[in-house]
Amino acid sequence: MAVNIIEINDDDFDREVLEQEKPVLVDFWAPWCGPCRAIGPVIEELAGSYGDKVQFKKCNVDDNPVTPSKFGIKSIPTLIFFKDGKVSEQVVGIVSKSKLEDIIDTLV
Repeated sequence: MAVNIIEINDDDFDREVLEQEKPVLVDFWAPWCGPCRAIGPVIEELAGSYGDKVQFKKCNVDDNPVTPSKFGIKSIPTLIFFKDGKVSEQVVGIVSKSKLEDIIDTLV
C-alpha cells in the first residue's frame, strides 16, 4: 500500500474521515476481491497526485463490518468521497482514473 494511503477501521472511522478538514476518499475493499485489486493501483496513483489536497483511506469490509453497513455498501469496490464530514459522491465498481479525477477536482 502506498505511503499516503491510510488503512482505517470501524473504531477510528469518525476521527479519520468525518472529522477531517480535507476531503477524504475511502476505498471500501477486501483482499479476495479482484476488481478491488484492479482499482488499487489507480487509487495509489491518485494519492500520489492529489495527496496534498485529499486524504486517501482504505477500509477492509471483512475486518470492519460496521462502517460499510452504516453507509449501505452492498458491492465492492465502493469509493466514497467525503467533504466536511458528509458523503459528497459514491462510486461502485471499477471506473476510469479520469472519472475519479473529475470527482476529486469538484471536491478541492
